[in-house]
Amino acid sequence: MQPEQWAVPGAPVEGFVWPAATPRGTVLLSHGVGEYAGRYVERYHALIPTLVQAGFNVYSFDQRGHGTSGGRRAVVDMHLLVEDHLKAREALRGVPGPLFLFGHSMGGLVTAASAARDPRGVAGVVLSSPALLVGAKEPAVVKRLAPLLARALPGLPVTALATGGLSRLADEVSAYEADTVMYHGKVPALTGASMLTLSASLWPLYAKWTLPTLVLHGTADQITDPGGSQRFIDTIRSADKTLLLEDGGYHELLNDECRGRIRGVIVDWLQAHTN
Repeated sequence: MQPEQWAVPGAPVEGFVWPAATPRGTVLLSHGVGEYAGRYVERYHALIPTLVQAGFNVYSFDQRGHGTSGGRRAVVDMHLLVEDHLKAREALRGVPGPLFLFGHSMGGLVTAASAARDPRGVAGVVLSSPALLVGAKEPAVVKRLAPLLARALPGLPVTALATGGLSRLADEVSAYEADTVMYHGKVPALTGASMLTLSASLWPLYAKWTLPTLVLHGTADQITDPGGSQRFIDTIRSADKTLLLEDGGYHELLNDECRGRIRGVIVDWLQAHTN
């Protein structure tokens, strides 16, 4: 399923669009750390083809330092990624039909930050295993030193992401490990530190959040904290909010044992919000 090219004005990223034959809406999809947009075609239970078949144009881009976009591999400032996301939304402002935002993991944090800063033009938000609560269990001294380390040595590998925590399905973990487009190293200092500072800064904005929202998180996720999703749902003011905590689910729910049901929940929710 080959995408069309899509340029995000003012952002140094490679963008893509998968158009639906008869669109009922549009989804802007944001991938996680180390990933790339095209992974959601072959993996993630074919999420992009499924959304296209369900009548949604899907737009996405490889974030800075990821996939086909330029920059040091996975060495990124989250605040710049949020700016890129806002520019992508601005480019989609004239697209007919409702606009939905989908973000996974790091992309969930970027998506939440973008929507919290400027909710205009957004019909709804879907967050998959979002990194909304970063470093909550880290000592205070680590949180203070993280920004200093990021400035001095932004590319320093600091945090390993255990691939075994991605899915309970061995073939999905193997596919991840064999994917040469993925970034497989430790999370760099700048990436981790900016995730920490950005996530901490957003909670006052979440208290003003009124957008329709669906959040999905596995209770056994050891890569992003499901407690952050619970706190987020408890904090936002939206009258239309749903939290699905998948019992025993790992980080990549759409690559996990529950993938079929989770995909159905996402599609059903989007379709219900276009009627």
